[in-house]
Amino acid sequence: MKSSQIVAVHQVSLSDGGVPKLAVPSALVTIDGLVGDRQRNRKYHGGPDRAICLFSLEVIETLRAEGHSIRPGSSVENLTLTGLDWRQVKPGDRFTIGVQVQLEIMSHTAPCRLNAQWFKDGDYARISENRHPGSSRLYARVLRQGTVRPGDRVLLERVPSTGR
Repeated sequence: MKSSQIVAVHQVSLSDGGVPKLAVPSALVTIDGLVGDRQRNRKYHGGPDRAICLFSLEVIETLRAEGHSIRPGSSVENLTLTGLDWRQVKPGDRFTIGVQVQLEIMSHTAPCRLNAQWFKDGDYARISENRHPGSSRLYARVLRQGTVRPGDRVLLERVPSTGR
């Protein structure tokens, strides 16, 4: 993260299931996720360790520059963040969003076939952490509940490296 760059929420997105998630002016974050948001397949999405899906505006812009039609909310992320070096965000890191919300990154997300429509030649594995490190969405659990809005400042607390 550049010292002069502001890290913030670019977009808050939800849906009643499926893709894309649509932008909303604010949302209440609970331990179960965003109020008003639903996942169709709870086997792979949702639950306490996958309550919130996050993605990077800068990664989306890179993908668009490659010719993909992805946009914020397209790949079912709830929060699109801007101003971070996304490659450096790892499981265990924590985000404080605004004055209330705190999230802990739990894992990278596996790409879903429903996202194929946003990628040239249907190559939704373009957002696979295994194939393209730093291009994956992230799942987080909620440590502190509250309301999030576009423009909310984001503070990243990195977990010390264990030498892995």
